[in-house]
Amino acid sequence: MSGVVITTARLNLRKMTTRDLAHLLRIFSDPVAMQYYPATMNEEETMGWIRRTLNTYDTYGVGFWMVEENSTGRFLGQCGIIPQELDGTRQMEIAYLFVRSQWGQAYGTEAASACKQYGFETMGYPKLISLIDAQNTPSMRVAERIGMQVEPTISKWGKEEVYSILC
Repeated sequence: MSGVVITTARLNLRKMTTRDLAHLLRIFSDPVAMQYYPATMNEEETMGWIRRTLNTYDTYGVGFWMVEENSTGRFLGQCGIIPQELDGTRQMEIAYLFVRSQWGQAYGTEAASACKQYGFETMGYPKLISLIDAQNTPSMRVAERIGMQVEPTISKWGKEEVYSILC
């Protein structure tokens, strides 16, 4: 498959394209899936998300990747490594967001673990973080399952976030 960056036992993580608008809208228009984000997104906002992601690929060589079941090509969500500014320094974050109907099947853990390995082994990052809403216990469990440790809570995007770090 074209654009595949990472393959796991069940998943392909591939580069996002503008043709992924409908897939991403399945997540971004769902108020339950987006409850820990500032708001849901419409088509225009989602296309802006895609364009920013494409720019992130060009600038950093990483970004959100589309997560698909490798046996069927079925869209499951997105996961990747994205730059974040914290206290004036750039940190690289493992981030994930999946279609609600796919929650609870360990796709997030599998994809995030693959991103961790890619970040350390392929990109050579000395550390990776995840910024997770302090109320988002399912995402916190994913981070813990891939070896992240909870650090002091910080404020970002106008809310409390858990600053997790991988050493």
